[in-house]
Amino acid sequence: MLTTFVLAALLQQPATPPPPPPGPPALAVGAQAPDFSIPGATRYGTLKNPARLSDYKGKTVVLAFFFKARTRG
Repeated sequence: MLTTFVLAALLQQPATPPPPPPGPPALAVGAQAPDFSIPGATRYGTLKNPARLSDYKGKTVVLAFFFKARTRG
């Protein structure tokens, strides 16, 4: 009886997981980036207030990501 219940439960599960929801559309080259904020950091730790892209309006901004920064990897 228990085997029948487990088998029925397994048969009711979908064979493949549902696809993830679509992300935001990609930006075209030269398009204006949407405003965003990120936690600011220095070599001494994180900043109290987040850094916002709109804080640098009219200036050249370069974003660099160091994905292994502050890790053991």
